[in-house]
Amino acid sequence: MSYQASNEEKDLKIVNLASLEARVKPRMEAGAFGYIRGGSEDEWTMQQNTVAFQHKKIMPHVLKGIDSADLHTNIFGIDLKTPIIEAPSAAQGLAHTKGEIDTAKGVADAGSIFSISTYANTKIEDAAAAVPDAPQFFQLYMSKDDGFNKFILDKAVKAGAKAIILTADSTLGGYREADVINGFQFPLPMPNLAAYSDQTDSGDGQGKGISEIYAAAKQGLVLADIRKVKEWTHLPVIVKGIQAPEDAEAVILSGADAIWVSNHGGRQLDGGPASFDVLPAIAHTVAKRVPIIFDSGVRRGEHVFKALASGADLVAIGRPVIYGLNLGGAKGVKSVFDHLNMELSITMQLAGTKDVTAIKNTTLID
Repeated sequence: MSYQASNEEKDLKIVNLASLEARVKPRMEAGAFGYIRGGSEDEWTMQQNTVAFQHKKIMPHVLKGIDSADLHTNIFGIDLKTPIIEAPSAAQGLAHTKGEIDTAKGVADAGSIFSISTYANTKIEDAAAAVPDAPQFFQLYMSKDDGFNKFILDKAVKAGAKAIILTADSTLGGYREADVINGFQFPLPMPNLAAYSDQTDSGDGQGKGISEIYAAAKQGLVLADIRKVKEWTHLPVIVKGIQAPEDAEAVILSGADAIWVSNHGGRQLDGGPASFDVLPAIAHTVAKRVPIIFDSGVRRGEHVFKALASGADLVAIGRPVIYGLNLGGAKGVKSVFDHLNMELSITMQLAGTKDVTAIKNTTLID
């Protein structure tokens, strides 16, 4: 089985997002699928990410005159058709020959935001050119080499990125047993690394395992790095991987323009809390000073609703987008958003909430 699926684009018939994983597994090489699907160690935190949404309940309200749901929202002055965005995911060429190009197209068609990773299989400028009028963010895995950091951030700015996502929870890779069992190494080059390696001979990631990729990462990230990225780019900086209220406070005081509550989909520290369980306390600390983006374990429209009601401004999805990409290219990606938007719309109407603002003013019950 090839690492890459065909170029076929098709709308997907989706019963639920959780079912996509089983549909994708036989279509992908074992190592590639294991890398995308897997969590760290016993995968307890990965599993709890979804289970945690059961810890809160939605109280339905009736006779509110709600005959439709309005999903529109915005961030940084960017208007969106949905509060659901794509979480940055590396190496999307593992799932489809067009990789990040098709993901960017599908996300744009959904009226949302695509974020491209440092470790993408597509050049930053090529993903931007695929949908030139659509907003995109750039996810930085900060390197030990500031020459590289400045180089790749310059590329992101030139390509028109609207914000920089500084990934703070992945200074090294979590211990993912599927990658060990499969002896996984990245079979495709990472051209954003290659562009820099042309000058330094540092390599393009092809043929390396995840630990070798992370060997170049800056493991001693500090709060001053937020200011550094802001000074280099003059763009909003979103700090991704916040799981503790005190960290949220620290990064805001250090200049972060938004925070991203995430445990990396359970791919890093196993035994840590589910993202949804820490969201309310973080939102209380943030007190609406900056936007909050949330991810990890989202598989239902009700999960999106509960995250928004718990303090998130936007909710991001990762693995389901990649599964949609594998199954249907750009159209498959859009189908994932369409399905989740449909579920969210139903939840909103049954809960008696007209729009995203109304969701945010909803109180969940224990």
